[in-house]
Amino acid sequence: MVYRFTIISDEVDDFVREIKIDSEATFFDLHEAILKSVGYKDDQMTSFFICDDNWEKEKEITLEDMDNNSEEDSWIMKETMLSDLIEDEKQKLLYVFDPLAERVFFIELSEIITGQDLDKAVCSKKHGNPPTQTIDFEEMAAANSSIDLDETFYGDQDFDLEDFDPEGFDIGGGSGPYEEDKF
Repeated sequence: MVYRFTIISDEVDDFVREIKIDSEATFFDLHEAILKSVGYKDDQMTSFFICDDNWEKEKEITLEDMDNNSEEDSWIMKETMLSDLIEDEKQKLLYVFDPLAERVFFIELSEIITGQDLDKAVCSKKHGNPPTQTIDFEEMAAANSSIDLDETFYGDQDFDLEDFDPEGFDIGGGSGPYEEDKF
């Protein structure tokens, strides 16, 4: 069987990739096909999530064995075939390609093609440019350096503590308008 996956991004409107891959291929094979189709380097701790119909994460398939909790099943890309966890058309997956910023591709199994096999994954549709692979937080901070974060950032620079009326805040042990027993 061949699986045809459609991949989109919530960051770039016209970005679409379609990948056809054998159902007996591993999640690692799909991972490599995605990276190749978008031109990303293989230097991130990526992972897949099997999702329900509302894109809620259910099972995680990691690039490396994380062995976080021995009571839960752990799924590793190189050891897990696609057919082990994916059986139905319209199955939804998330592919986390930038784990630090939690950026993802949305993947759906568009079609199951029976009676065919593929030796290796094929990118059958390529439209639009992918989002950048990672966000450079230093570069983003430099671009936003025009924001003035001096001592007046949080409020009025003319604030004087003597103008503050502590009466409604029960400061100093007085009985203010909000007493605990009234709640």
